[in-house]
Amino acid sequence: MSLPVPASPASAPSGPVLRDIHMPPPPSWWPPAPGWWVLALLALVLLGWAGWRWIDRRRRLRARRALVALVDRVLVDTEGRPQDTAAGLHALLRRAARRLDRGADTHRGPMWRATLERVNVDPSVIARLIDLDTLMYRPSMTWDRDGLADAVRDWLAALADQTGRIRAGEGLPR
Repeated sequence: MSLPVPASPASAPSGPVLRDIHMPPPPSWWPPAPGWWVLALLALVLLGWAGWRWIDRRRRLRARRALVALVDRVLVDTEGRPQDTAAGLHALLRRAARRLDRGADTHRGPMWRATLERVNVDPSVIARLIDLDTLMYRPSMTWDRDGLADAVRDWLAALADQTGRIRAGEGLPR
């Protein structure tokens, strides 16, 4: 019987067999990391807010144009009749002032002035609008029709901007 011949040290493994160094697989693109979810949510919120602001601005501009168009309609309907023009503009102001105060159409004197001053406009606009109270009862008095119409437009536009409660197509109370 012969004894086994020990293998040469170079050919025999002296420990476990090791594989070569390898890299892990590249990370998957899905699902994104939590930071990307937060960023996407923030982008959606900002986009929604910007859309809401854009829609609100367009609605306010439409309401403003609708109110100014009411002044133009009064001017066209009462062309050549200054008393009727003054009465129509005054009635339009009274109807619009009801948006601020339900009883505004019955206010007189200082209460009417206070109602008009609740809208942020130049004091000269308020003074012209107060003059409108007396113009419709004085047929012989001459007045600047376009200047007064501009004052009414300014006040109505400021009312639409300030309250935000006047909507396009909603009209004014009768």
